[in-house]
Amino acid sequence: MQQICLAFCLIGALLVMPMRLVHARSLDTAAMCERTAELVAGETKVPISVLKAISLTETGRKRDGTFRPWPWTVNMEGAGHWFDTRDEALRYVFREYKRGARSFDVGCFQINFKWHGDQFASIEEMFDPLANGRYAARFLRELYEELGDWTQAAGAFHSRTKIHADRYSKRFASLREGFIEEDRNMAQLRPARIQDTAAISPTRSSQDLSDIPEIPDIVSAQNPVVPPRRANSYPLLIRDESATPRLGHAAGASLFASALARRAEK
Repeated sequence: MQQICLAFCLIGALLVMPMRLVHARSLDTAAMCERTAELVAGETKVPISVLKAISLTETGRKRDGTFRPWPWTVNMEGAGHWFDTRDEALRYVFREYKRGARSFDVGCFQINFKWHGDQFASIEEMFDPLANGRYAARFLRELYEELGDWTQAAGAFHSRTKIHADRYSKRFASLREGFIEEDRNMAQLRPARIQDTAAISPTRSSQDLSDIPEIPDIVSAQNPVVPPRRANSYPLLIRDESATPRLGHAAGASLFASALARRAEK
């Protein structure tokens, strides 16, 4: 009898273990965006609460019972897609690009390729949480200097159309409340270290699509330097040098806007 009970216990443990591993991997992946927000906040002085609320507004979804951001999120022409891995997201974007798609948002902070892709060496770099976050912080800082208010800056980050910006700002402000305490504790946070950045960047698998070069810091605090073009596995996704869209002039087509549009149609 004891042997039968032991056998059932072992079977149960084997069934539960894979689910726990999947849960742990999901938490680690979601934490990439959160750790990026913390690191970039220290670099740029953009409040942690602002960056975390933007990432959650743009990419948040419930996984394993918690509402968390997700780095492998793509908003393709108004439709949101969450992928389990970076490679899956890259394959999808490449396929849609070949189809003719140009307006799509990627990564922790949903940077739009059509309007901001020329600021990155490749689409692979746009997906990197740190590169994505640093650019988002630079953009938000410029908007804050223009508008003088983080909530308004968040709205403009999403759209320059007032009705869309106002709706987005309300959602952003609500989510930001949950992170305000982290702003107060900013001075007590430990300084960013090299190993912090290693924890944020995705681990490459043996099935990676290409050798992706190290991600440069594309946003310096006072004197931004445009990184040189580098070889990558998606040459069609490198922006044309003649395209120079200005920051803050995108119409905005985030997952939040898509949800509102669908609600309005009902």
